[in-house]
Amino acid sequence: MRRRSISSATALAVALSSVALVGGVAGQAVADSAKVLPVKSVGDMVVDGVHQRVYVSDPTSGQIVVTDYTGAVKATLTGMPGVTGLVLSADSGQLYAAVKGDDRIVAVDTQTAAPVQSYPLGEDAPIDLEVVDGRIWFSSGNGLGSLDVTGAEPVVHHAEGGDASLYGSSLLAADPAVPGVLVAGNAGDLAVFDVTADGATVRAKGRMDTGVKQIDLTPDGKQVLTSWADGGGYGIGAYAATDLAQQTSYPIDAYPNAVRVAPDGSVAGGSFSWYEPDVHIHRPGDPVPTREYDFPNTGNSSGADTLVDGALAWAPDASRVFAVSVNTYDTYTLRALTDPTKELPTLKVSAPAKSDRAKKLTVTGKLTSKTALPAGTALTVTRTDLESPKGKALAAVRTKADGTFSFTDTPPAGGKVTYKVSFAGDATHAAGSGSDAVEVSRKATSLTLNNNGKLYPYGKDVTFTAHLGSTYKNRTVAIYVDPFGPDKPKKLVKKAKVNSKGNLSAVVDMTRDTQVTAVFDGDARNAPKTVKSTGFAKARISMSVAKYYKTGKIGSTKYYYFRKNTDPVFTTTMNYYTGRQQYFELQVYYQGHWYDSGAEYFALATNGRSAVTLEAPGESGIRARVRSSYINGDSGDTVNSTTRGGWKYFLFTN
Repeated sequence: MRRRSISSATALAVALSSVALVGGVAGQAVADSAKVLPVKSVGDMVVDGVHQRVYVSDPTSGQIVVTDYTGAVKATLTGMPGVTGLVLSADSGQLYAAVKGDDRIVAVDTQTAAPVQSYPLGEDAPIDLEVVDGRIWFSSGNGLGSLDVTGAEPVVHHAEGGDASLYGSSLLAADPAVPGVLVAGNAGDLAVFDVTADGATVRAKGRMDTGVKQIDLTPDGKQVLTSWADGGGYGIGAYAATDLAQQTSYPIDAYPNAVRVAPDGSVAGGSFSWYEPDVHIHRPGDPVPTREYDFPNTGNSSGADTLVDGALAWAPDASRVFAVSVNTYDTYTLRALTDPTKELPTLKVSAPAKSDRAKKLTVTGKLTSKTALPAGTALTVTRTDLESPKGKALAAVRTKADGTFSFTDTPPAGGKVTYKVSFAGDATHAAGSGSDAVEVSRKATSLTLNNNGKLYPYGKDVTFTAHLGSTYKNRTVAIYVDPFGPDKPKKLVKKAKVNSKGNLSAVVDMTRDTQVTAVFDGDARNAPKTVKSTGFAKARISMSVAKYYKTGKIGSTKYYYFRKNTDPVFTTTMNYYTGRQQYFELQVYYQGHWYDSGAEYFALATNGRSAVTLEAPGESGIRARVRSSYINGDSGDTVNSTTRGGWKYFLFTN
């Protein structure tokens, strides 16, 4: 080994990196959380339990993002090209970052989240970092090396040959509870080193799968774990630390890509999986997972978000596992997974589908978990109904030896009644709950609404009255008006308690056919009721006549007189609707009878007018009549009822 001293005068790095601070230490989260990370890649992540901070390196952007336990960004450290490996000092006072692009290790004060020192490594571009007995070990293209900052001057030790030099660009692993031991893995080679002295002496050498993305050392120093089991099959590989003999792995039903061990020995395995769970928690030596977490799909493919290679980290108290996922949009999300070491029990609740109000019913269920819970486990019961919308606590129930339970209840309210049964959790089991609902009978409600099927002149104000019969408590009725046509949506026009006679009225301006709806929402003893009434409205039609020279009567009928060579003009005015047409009819009088002479549809202008000009006959003595009508459906829409206009009579003279 060659030894080189670094002057402390070159150690300050405040000017080398910039920091954006966003806030102070936050309290612990109590549930799973997820926040988008402003990164383009993930090189490494570590968790500071003292300050409750998560550090994520982003080699692509040359930055370290600092978040709290909920994922909220608290600081961003920039100016670190290619930053990858991260490691905390034993007291969590310093974060060390491997800045590959600058051949240096940067120290960050975790209290202020600011860089405070920079340690050049010469020609070594650090990749991964571990702290063993106060020294910072790094891997680089030149092999293994260490940085000792415990003395008056920081000292870098470089490996010049031997086994240590074979592990350039290695994955590193160590554990604070295992002094003097460093594990390195590279390109299928795996080794355990004794680093109690300045150098690195091989204790054991072995092989691992070339697809391994992460390695770790158990806190008892007995096993090395890899993110891929060697020899086929998916799983977390396990090797004896003494000789690296392969041991029983932790199976995973997907592509393993991460592994991290908690201080209590719990194992978190990660996998790249679109359709299977992504994070798998195991108790030490137990091949069956205690708990699994499945990421949601926030992208645009059929598969869910996936775990980034090596992006797993434990909170030191094992209260959370932190994971970074990525979706098809290359959006990275930090996920805090709570209570990872606790089994997630299943609580099934079964209630009858229907029941009579004020009659006793029985609810059954079962509480199960990977590790059976003892007989007599207490469960709380809550009933939610129309009388107790926020829930009413019922007597607690206890499980039998097989986890089953049952209880009876007499529901006082009708409608949907939900029974929720909850388990508070214990030291090894997370809290859980289950529920089921019963449809409890209610009396039929009498509700009527008048005016159904009646036809009204255009624009008439019509009073629609809803009548509510006897009910238990609720006396409120809502009246909705829905004019025909998609341009006028259904709207609430009145909602109030009925009067002493049980009536509630609303006035409707009948400019269109209109459906009126009265709604009673029900109460604890009376069922909901909805009734509808459709009122029909005529179109508004008028016709004016032009170019006549006089009017007169033939019998009692008014006639318009035209010269035989004058073209009459008849202008219809009608309430407008998009695409509406008037139906124009012409009849001629002959030998005491009126005969159809022609009919045609003419479009209305947006002002509701349509002018029709008839060609003059050129002879006198011709009597005729015209009218304009709205024909529901045939006139281009269906928002009014068919309405026939009045006849206009006219006569041609010399």
